[in-house]
Order: sequence, then structure tokens, then C-alpha cells
Amino acid sequence: MHADAAANPSQPVWSELYPDHLAKQLAQIEAALPLSGCERLLIFSGAAKTLFRDDHDYPFHANPYFRRLLPLPFLADSAVLIEPGSKPKLFYPNPSDFWHQSAGRPEGFWVDSFEIVEIERAEQIGKALTDPASIAFVGEETALATDWGINHCNPEPLLHALDWASSIKTDYELASLRQASQIAARGHLAAREAFLEGYSEFGINLAYLAATGQRECELPYGNIVALNENAAVLHYQHQQRMAPEKIHSFLLDAGAQVNGYASDITRTWAYPAGSAGSVAFNALLKQMEQLQQQLCEQSLAGVSFVELHRRCHELLARVLVESKLVRCSAEAALDQGITRTFMPHGLGHLLGTLVHDSAGRVCDAKGTALAPPSEHPFLRLTRELEQDMVLTIEPGLYFIDSLLAEMAQSPAAKLVNWSEVEKLLPYGGIRIEDNLRITAQAPENLTRDAFAGLESA
Repeated sequence: MHADAAANPSQPVWSELYPDHLAKQLAQIEAALPLSGCERLLIFSGAAKTLFRDDHDYPFHANPYFRRLLPLPFLADSAVLIEPGSKPKLFYPNPSDFWHQSAGRPEGFWVDSFEIVEIERAEQIGKALTDPASIAFVGEETALATDWGINHCNPEPLLHALDWASSIKTDYELASLRQASQIAARGHLAAREAFLEGYSEFGINLAYLAATGQRECELPYGNIVALNENAAVLHYQHQQRMAPEKIHSFLLDAGAQVNGYASDITRTWAYPAGSAGSVAFNALLKQMEQLQQQLCEQSLAGVSFVELHRRCHELLARVLVESKLVRCSAEAALDQGITRTFMPHGLGHLLGTLVHDSAGRVCDAKGTALAPPSEHPFLRLTRELEQDMVLTIEPGLYFIDSLLAEMAQSPAAKLVNWSEVEKLLPYGGIRIEDNLRITAQAPENLTRDAFAGLESA
């Protein structure tokens, strides 16, 4: 993944994209550094955490500030020291260890951009620092920084400025995100085949991992592999080992990671069958596909994401009317909050080194909060869209027992066609999620492009 891809024309030539990306990252850091009151910045990748009363570690992922600089998302005990006007210095752990395989000598398209100091242990970083009082520290391990004599840890003004700047992606980041979508799309198609062959959730996930070539601990988040009513659990976290006796539907929310950048894709499929429920669910799937594509087309630079989210609920209200899930007008379904029962989450979020990337709910580089509307508290993105932002568009329609029970006790209950709802309960729900790059004219749909490329290959 990290080797130069010149020998493979289907991959970006990272060595051509990376230098400009790193230069922009360093320029952003140097511009924001005075906000910390320090002259230099040390970004620590993080330290692996050991299980309580045990001797092995949890899976490790470097923090996002480190991953924006280096395509080394799983490298613990490393740090980058940045001093304006100087080549960045990378403290690269390569210990002699017969228990674990060491990282090996640094190699790849990024090596020439750093002064590299190989170390055995993280403690050597502190010993190599001069005048630590002039250094700001970014990372989770603030106690370690204190031991090294660093007093300025995670200064909020600096972090806000870097998070804000990270919303606009470089060509290198866009290439990484595109490839992450391509890898995930392969996994989704393999998972769909496993679903149609009657596999369990566990078996479907294995098919996904094999197709992507990524281990579970390398994925940007835990896959949501949900058959039937499990699709109604928004962040369903289990994988049943046995397939249900009757399979109705399948929702897969799963991504991949390239150079530390994530894709986040969701697809929903219906199992071939002839029941009344399956006919209704297939019709609902088609309506939600059309709704999702309308919202993608409207995701343009200058558009308020809050207004786009509200537009989603307007369209969803029409779907509820057309599918006979409600016995009222679309306007009444909106006014009574019925759409929020069927879609309680936000329309989407920023995407980058974090799946839910930073600075989605702020309005400036100072981190000034831009809260979501009170009626949509779970909306993760409240900003106006800008050129080269990357985000998700993921409308959904779910049959969630607890929310339906609440609505059944409300004045809106009389507006709901409960017999139609009952028919669709075994299907759980629908979510369709694409990853978009924002432009002024038309969004670049990284997800649809990835699937189209696989289908034409």
C-alpha cells in the first residue's frame, strides 16, 4: 500500500502527489503555530495500550494529526518534530525485538521528505529534544510530554486551526480517498454475493475482508453487517454466526483505509423473494435510491448542509406518503416529526483521516461552535460546503422498535399506517451512503465511480 505505485497504472503515483501535500500541511502548521505560544511542534503518533491484567495490546491507530503528515497509520511510539524553516524530523521506532516484527528500515515515497532518526523506544524522543519549553505537543500521551519537559500540550487554538484547514483536501488526500472507496467497493460486491448465497453475518464479513485485503484491525471502523431486523440498529456491532431461518434484507456499512484515509460506504439489498413484504421493501429501496441521488446532486459548494439535511426530510416525507407508510400529507409528516422517527440520524459527515472528520460543527478556524438545529441534534455537519471537502451523503429509513413505540404513544400515531409498518419490520431498514468530493458544478462521487470502475473492468 505504501510503496510507490508506478508499476501499477491503476494506482496513483504517490511520489508525485505527496511532496505538495506535505508542503501544504507544513505551511498550515507553521501559520497556526504562533497560536500555541511555542516555536516548534511535536506530533506524537500515540502509544499502544495494553489490556488490563494482560500482556498484549489493543489494535493501534495513530492520531489524525500524525496521519495527515505520514502514510503510517499503524506506527506507534513515533513523532514528527516541526520547526519552521527546517526539514521535519521523524523519530522512527525500529527496535530490536524477537517477540514482534519491527517496522524495518524506513522506505517509501515519503522518506526523502524527512530527516529520519531511528529509535529503539519512545523515551529516546525526549532525550533528543533541546529546549522542550519551546515545543508544543500534540497527542494523547500528555504525561509522556510532561516527562520530557514539554508544558504546552494540545493547545486548543492550534488544534482548531489545523482541524479547520484539514476540511479542504489536497490532491494526495483525494487520491487516497478515491482508492479507499475502490477497495471498499470490492468488499461490498463480495459481501453482496455472500448474502445472496445465504451466508451468515459472520461469513459475509469474512468475504468482505478477503475481497478488500484488509484485516479488521486495519479498517477505519468496525463493519456493520446486518441481516433482517438488525439493520434497524444504526451502529449494529455483532455478527451472528448462523444465518437466520428466513433472510429478508442486508445492510452493510463498511469502509477501507489507504494512507490513513478512510472510505465509509453503505449499501442495502433485498433477498429475492415473492412475499408482500419483499415487494414493498424493494419498492422502498428504489425510492430511497432516487432520494439519495437527488441529495448527492444538490451537494455543491456554497450549499448549507443543514438545509440539505432539511431537504432530505422533505423528500423522505414524500417517500412515506408514496409508500403508504403514513396516512397524511408530506407536510403533516414533517410537522409532526414523523420523518425523524424513521430517520433519526444526520444526513452525513466530513470524511478524512477520521471517519467522522474534525471541524464539522464549527464555523471558523477558531473553533466557534455551529450547533445543529434542536430538532436534529445528531447532525454531525452544520457548515456550508466548500470546494474539495469530502463528505458522506447517507439518508436512511428504519423501523426501530423503540422509536416506533414512542411514536405510537404520541399524537402522530393516528397518521401512521401501522399495518404497512408491521409488514416491513422484519427488514430492519435502509441506508445508502456515498462519499462525495464537493465542487461548484457537480460533486465527484467517489463511491459510484468506484463501483462503476469495477463493473466495467
